[in-house]
Amino acid sequence: MPFLPEVQSPSRAIPLNEKFFWTALVLLLFFVMYHIVPFGGEVTGGSFVEFIQTVLASRTGTLLTIGIGPIIMASIFLQLFAGAKLIDFNPSDPIDKRRFTATQKVFAIVLAIIETMLFVLPGVYIGPDPRFGNAGLAMGLIIAQIAFTSILLIFLDEVVSKYGIGSGISLFIAAGVSLAVVQGSFSLIFGGHGIDATQTVIGRLSAGGSGAIPSALLAFLPIIFMFVIVGLSVYAEGVKVEIPLSFRGFGTRFPVKLLYVSVLPVILTSALLMNIQLLARALLFGNTFMIGDVDVLQYIGVVNANGQLVDGMLYMISSITNPLYVGSYEGYLATISGSTPIFGIPEIVHIIVYMITYIIMCVIFGRFWMEASNMSASAVASQITSTGMSVPGFRSDPRIIEQLLDKYITTIAILGSAFVGFLAVLADVTGAIGTGTGILLTVGIIYKFYDDFKQQNLFATNPALQKFLEG
Repeated sequence: MPFLPEVQSPSRAIPLNEKFFWTALVLLLFFVMYHIVPFGGEVTGGSFVEFIQTVLASRTGTLLTIGIGPIIMASIFLQLFAGAKLIDFNPSDPIDKRRFTATQKVFAIVLAIIETMLFVLPGVYIGPDPRFGNAGLAMGLIIAQIAFTSILLIFLDEVVSKYGIGSGISLFIAAGVSLAVVQGSFSLIFGGHGIDATQTVIGRLSAGGSGAIPSALLAFLPIIFMFVIVGLSVYAEGVKVEIPLSFRGFGTRFPVKLLYVSVLPVILTSALLMNIQLLARALLFGNTFMIGDVDVLQYIGVVNANGQLVDGMLYMISSITNPLYVGSYEGYLATISGSTPIFGIPEIVHIIVYMITYIIMCVIFGRFWMEASNMSASAVASQITSTGMSVPGFRSDPRIIEQLLDKYITTIAILGSAFVGFLAVLADVTGAIGTGTGILLTVGIIYKFYDDFKQQNLFATNPALQKFLEG
């Protein structure tokens, strides 16, 4: 720990203007790295899975190719280890807290190097620029630059946490999603993804006819649905059940939000389904397993020349085609009215199976995360009794309080996990710009910023800021 670099904590209270300065400076550095291709390298393939880029605040082919992935993975692993009692960690002990933070930082640095090597060495998405000459040296430089950038994000996160506003990780995710929404909207309106919404609207309105206006609105549906997902996400953030508590005669409340486990069920579900697809591509592409005249592997999954699942059982739980990638919603409707090439499974059945599977898996992962991260009714009941609080009208017994909390926490965690799963699938089906996961994360992050500002009474001295955020 003494040799591990860290950003020194401030020795004084940081004024709000100075917090804004450091936050803006870190954000500027993030956007600069977001657009720079590593020296000696070039993008060799398409963009990485959109969901992964959203969650990891990354952009394939740039210095932020792996983004905050190592930081998130290190945090998730250590929290799971602590929740499963595989490591002894007391969050109320300052020494334990420092050791946990240091271990997480070391783990993140190691993961940054390993993930960069695994991502760059195959040369699928980014490889050496042929003009560089020495391909081996170029690969080494690319790995060094991307790994260093990911490690730099660890310390930029500390700068924001100690001298800025909120968390650096949250800031990077919100910034990446917001940029994707702005760029996606401009691309859609002025040409991109095979769609030029402005020209489409002008052309169809000029042609006239009863279907001119509905057809023109179809071109802007990704933006419209993006606002729908934002509205539903904001509504979900405000839904909660407050359980009354008392402490030495003073009353308080324990809020159980609808998004009790946040959007982690969506993140874990999407990551699992993505890995299933990647594994299927690796195992099924170009391979056969014949029993008589029948290829058994085709029933498991069929992979086309582009490495995409197009049929079989695994195809039924594979992601849905984004309407933006087939040129228009008319083309999308034509696509989903078709069927798979070998078994003739209707595409609409694929969509229904995918939606049901996705929501069920979100519920399962929601329950899993609640138990693993000490958010279950039994864990909360133990925390309440250990602090001397109790539920009015009930004995201060962890078992009784657990039974009471279980009626609320377990039910709300299941409903919340199903709801975020539904929003994520709805965004996939409708082609909402920013993806459902990205919008949910960003709304939650901004909502958290708003709560922090209220708790710190910053609105009292900055009424203009309150008007801006509430607007």
